Amino acid sequence: MNAYDFDKTIYPADSATDFWLFVCRRHPRAAESLLRAAPAAARRLTGRLSRGELKAALYSCLALLDDPLAEARLFWDGHIHRIYPWYWRQKRPDDLIISASPEFLVGEACRRLNTAFIATDMDPHTGVIRGENCRGEEKVRRYRLAYGDAPVEAFYSDSLSDRPMMELAGTGYLVKKGRIARRLDFTKGEGDR
Repeated sequence: MNAYDFDKTIYPADSATDFWLFVCRRHPRAAESLLRAAPAAARRLTGRLSRGELKAALYSCLALLDDPLAEARLFWDGHIHRIYPWYWRQKRPDDLIISASPEFLVGEACRRLNTAFIATDMDPHTGVIRGENCRGEEKVRRYRLAYGDAPVEAFYSDSLSDRPMMELAGTGYLVKKGRIARRLDFTKGEGDR
C-alpha cells in the first residue's frame, strides 16, 4: 500500500480553503461568521490556541448551513478534476489517503477516487473536532489503529511535517506543485539531510 497526504500533495491547494471560498460565495452568512473567527486566528499566531482549536473555530460556521454534507458534494462536483495527473497515473486499488483536513470534506473526494482514507474526525454540523487533529504523529497513531502493523511502501506529502508517516513507510516522497520533487530513504538516514 502507498499512502498519501491530500492537500497540496494530490490536490493542488488546501481543500478546506477552497471549500470555504465556495461556501462563502453561495452563503454570505458563512462569510460573516468566518470574520468572527478572526480573533481565534490571532490567538493561534501568538501560541495561545492549538491548530485543532483554530480549525474548530473556523469550521463553527458549518452550523449556519442547512446541509454541510450536500455542500461538500457540490464542492467536489466542481473540483475533483483538479486532482493532479501524476496521482491518477500511479493510483492503485490499495492506496490510502491520510489527511488533517476534515473527514466529511476529504472523505467525499476519496469516495469519488475509490480510495480508503483517514482524516480529522469533525462533526460536519458544528465544526467540533472529535479527538485529535490528524496531523504529524497523530497520522501514525490513527494508521496503526486502522491497519495495525500492515506495511506502507511509501508516503507522499508536500511537507516534512509528515515525516512520522514517511519514517513509518521507510520511503517518503516530497511533492511540489504536482511533481514528485524528492525521494527520501529513511532506512538509510537520508531523511536527516
